[in-house]
Amino acid sequence: MDGLSSFLSALIGIVTSTALIDVLWATLLGIVVGMMPGLTATLGVALMTTLTFQMEAERAILILVCMYVGAIYGGSRSAILLNIPGTPANAATSLDGFPLARAGKAGSAMAIATTGSVVGSMIGMVALALIAPLLAEFALSFGAYEFFWLAVFGVLVAGQLTALDDPIKGWLAGFLGLFVAMIGQEGIHAVPRFAYGSTDLAGGIGLLPAMVGAFGFAEILTVMRHEAYEVVRSKVDSVWSGVRQAWGYKMTALRSGLIGTFMGLVPGVGEDMGSWASYAAARQTSKNGSAFGKGSVEGLLAAETGNNAAVPGALIPVLTLAVPGSAPAAVLLAAMIIHGIRPGPLIMVEFPDFVFSVVAMVFAATLAMGALGLLLTRPLLLVLRVPRERLMPIVFVLCTVGAFAIASRTFDVGVMIVFGVLGFLLRELNYPMAPLILGIVLGDILDKNLRRGLVLSDGDLTPFFTRPISAVLWLTALVFIVLTMPGVRRIFTKLTGRWEKTS
Repeated sequence: MDGLSSFLSALIGIVTSTALIDVLWATLLGIVVGMMPGLTATLGVALMTTLTFQMEAERAILILVCMYVGAIYGGSRSAILLNIPGTPANAATSLDGFPLARAGKAGSAMAIATTGSVVGSMIGMVALALIAPLLAEFALSFGAYEFFWLAVFGVLVAGQLTALDDPIKGWLAGFLGLFVAMIGQEGIHAVPRFAYGSTDLAGGIGLLPAMVGAFGFAEILTVMRHEAYEVVRSKVDSVWSGVRQAWGYKMTALRSGLIGTFMGLVPGVGEDMGSWASYAAARQTSKNGSAFGKGSVEGLLAAETGNNAAVPGALIPVLTLAVPGSAPAAVLLAAMIIHGIRPGPLIMVEFPDFVFSVVAMVFAATLAMGALGLLLTRPLLLVLRVPRERLMPIVFVLCTVGAFAIASRTFDVGVMIVFGVLGFLLRELNYPMAPLILGIVLGDILDKNLRRGLVLSDGDLTPFFTRPISAVLWLTALVFIVLTMPGVRRIFTKLTGRWEKTS
């Protein structure tokens, strides 16, 4: 009952104050950012963080949550109308959304996507309210040894699931992020590392400038390298017919919401895998799986439900373990720390009402997303017709200002440009960006807890492997590594094939 009363009081506070205006404009801006090719949810949240760090904590987090929710949903617009996902989380959406739009059903497709997004976000929100307090209480039993393995596990899983074809690339990106996190003064004795006499390097590499560069400036370079896009100009049909069509696949939406929430819980995986996993499950269980990829209502609904359910799902480890479930959630984690909120196992002790305030923020953003998405279907089409030659210079200015604004260091602008070029090159070589950023976030956790654990055990590594939770984490990480080996995968495939034949 305490949680329900905290949620209701936070929701009433949003509805009966100027915060309602913040919900509307931040969600709308998130939709616009998400639907513009080249502007990702991570970029939107990162840039908005630089503009809100002087605000009160609750107001700033509300704006960022609305931006996050709106951007993941907004990417479906460009996926449907351009066949270009507005964010990586909307890649599966384009498989069925674009064929529907070309068949003259753009309005229905966008309404189906909106319905799925609202349902998925609501399912994830319920999970956030139920799981976060329990996980925070469980996390109180975590010590330095467990947090060390949690950081390693997060990088390994993120690398594995964001680069399925070649997990080594994902792991290399993740461990590159861990190396970047080691630059600067170490956390116990403040001894400079990898600074080479530079006071700027001794101050460390800022998370936000690195993230704005890797996702923002790199996106600009990537977008400008490719050809301009064409908007589907067919007539937009009835929006409300799409809502009725989506209602016919209630069980698909429920299953996709649960899958998306679970994928959001896994550190570093987030919305991308939430969408693909939900889409794959829907295709496997559908009575009309052959229609997937050709304009399937069920496929579109599953993809959009899955990626939006992963948003509140990704906030669960952020709040309870201080480990982000996705790249935008990593920026949100940094924003909370900047505003004096300490996510982690003690959050239910130090900020007992904050978790339910975040639940209320997600709920308000979801309602705003559904209303704006359905009512502004036609007006928002005009946004997609903005020439990229006019848009990208504006984004570059925002990246530069955002990188400089946090600490007022020109060095951070240089960091943004270096990480932008690095991110562009890595993308061209098919390296995922999420493990890189997650490595920077988790590097501090890994480093401090490794050294604390060694201090507590007088240099003995045994507790890292023998404590129950630590043992589960490192054994699971080992299984992930072993299963990526080609020989093991071939044996596993043969065994599963034989089992299917005998059954």
